[in-house]
Amino acid sequence: MTKEDIKIILVDDEKQFVDTLAERLAMRGFAARVAYDGPTALKEVTQPTDVIVLDLRMPGMDGFEVLRSVKKNNPQVQVIILTGHGGDAEEQTAYRMGAYNFLRKPMDIDELLTSIRMAYRDKVENAMVAVSLAEGGDFDSARDVLNEKDVLAGRDA
Repeated sequence: MTKEDIKIILVDDEKQFVDTLAERLAMRGFAARVAYDGPTALKEVTQPTDVIVLDLRMPGMDGFEVLRSVKKNNPQVQVIILTGHGGDAEEQTAYRMGAYNFLRKPMDIDELLTSIRMAYRDKVENAMVAVSLAEGGDFDSARDVLNEKDVLAGRDA
């Protein structure tokens, strides 16, 4: 897996923030698509996606609505909440709804990158477990199946 293989969507209605964040990720070798609102994010997630970095407060469709839809229709996609709003109640709600992580702005770029890498790793490991179960519990066979289907390279099977 290379950094470019992780398919990331950044979603925030603060255009300057999300564009700057995408540039900072690009400087570290990560390519990210951007969306400035919930409906656009849901259109973007129809393309291969591993990790969404999602703000909670956006006009029209908030981050919780986006999270709910993503986890319902694309449960394998990992969602990291990155928000300047919200406290413990919002954090607990996000985790209950299936968020992978909850980070607060301003955040350290290394903390975000670590979270993205871990979310991607867990997505791949979850896929391996699922294939392993389908293959009768043979984890090595599952790894071979996933390698053949390019899942480890970040491409969905």
